[in-house]
Amino acid sequence: MQQDLTRGSVLSNIRTFSPPYFLAYFLQALYGLADLYFIGRFTGAAVITAVAAGSQVIHMFTVMTVGFAMASTVLIGRAVGAHNDDGIRVAIGNSVTLFGCLALVFTVLLLALTRPLVSLLQIPAASVPSAVTYLTICFAGIPFIVAYNVIAAVFRGLGDSKSPMWFVAIACITNIVLDYILIGPLHMGAAGAALGTILAQAVSVLLSLAAMKVRQLGYRISLRDLAPDRNTMRLLLKIGVPVTLQEGFIQISFLLITVIANRRGVEIAAAVGIVEKIITFLFLVPSTMMATTSALAAQNLGAGKRKRAEETLFWCMGIAAGIGAVFFVVCNLFPEFIVGRFTGETAVVTYGSQYLRSYSIDCVIASIQFCFSGFFTACGKSFLSFAHNAVSIVTARVPGALFASIHWPETLFPMGLAAPSGSLISVVICVAAFLYLRRRVPPEL
Repeated sequence: MQQDLTRGSVLSNIRTFSPPYFLAYFLQALYGLADLYFIGRFTGAAVITAVAAGSQVIHMFTVMTVGFAMASTVLIGRAVGAHNDDGIRVAIGNSVTLFGCLALVFTVLLLALTRPLVSLLQIPAASVPSAVTYLTICFAGIPFIVAYNVIAAVFRGLGDSKSPMWFVAIACITNIVLDYILIGPLHMGAAGAALGTILAQAVSVLLSLAAMKVRQLGYRISLRDLAPDRNTMRLLLKIGVPVTLQEGFIQISFLLITVIANRRGVEIAAAVGIVEKIITFLFLVPSTMMATTSALAAQNLGAGKRKRAEETLFWCMGIAAGIGAVFFVVCNLFPEFIVGRFTGETAVVTYGSQYLRSYSIDCVIASIQFCFSGFFTACGKSFLSFAHNAVSIVTARVPGALFASIHWPETLFPMGLAAPSGSLISVVICVAAFLYLRRRVPPEL
């Protein structure tokens, strides 16, 4: 199961490690897309808006969990690179303990705050009942969401990106089948979409646990490894909290933009919700390259190979930006076709096409800052990722969206420029931080 990524061609390692990572992300993203697709085909704009907003909240929680779990990947990867078996066991055990406690706390907390959260999002009145139902069911399944992503982080820290892909592939098929049955023939609407998602996540967890038992990790995790270790917990929090805050701030900015859109009516709210889902799908490439950068760079830094870690960053950045450029061209040539796959309502397609044309520029720019974030995390400097994203959100993403909605109320094209503007600011900060770290600050945890 363990794979040494500190030897051989850097590009070859990226080609081996990243495709399974991408496919796992892709299949996981299909959960939300499948929900929206079947809801769009079997219901109307009110339920589309509810599921789009609700799934955005769940996506926010999921990416924050994935961000926090990157700390486990980095710690395990560093220990693998340094051939520290004791460090690997303690990192795995403490990750299980920490995330198990967090899952219980957030399940209770978010279930209690479901209605206030729906109110905060300013979802149109017609969509509120469906949104509450969707979020209540999804929040009850948080332990499954956390468990799968932590287990996947452990596998990836050991250099195995293929196993999580197979687990989520089976779960994705399960989700699509359940969505069709529950939303279509059984007419369960938002409740069916939520149940399909959570039951599919449960399948992922059961499969991954079964695989760990049958194949074994190669390390026997004892109760001693599960006991909180002060230094390990400190490192998990030091790396994970800034990444979680980074992802949280980004998702909060998306939610604020959703609030801005919700205030403009159901059709615009539905259009923005659909495009946000499409962008989430397109961003799988930069997300994959960010995670690949983090995992590969962590092992190489643990082995004292700084140049290989930087080479990984540059290759991942080039691959992500190149594919992002292709996405940008396609989204500008066929926006109506893409948005039209999710709804047949003409006004929603028109608004969505305007938003997608401008927003898709971010597929290129965000690729660069995503990879920098992965590298900073591998270096143990994840606070830099939080910092540049916070600045971009406060100075461009949210203010830009609000400004555009006020001054260009008849179109969504200017509003779509807010995100790439924020990413451009992030890139400038990242380049400056990278050059500073390269010259003066050695990578450390």
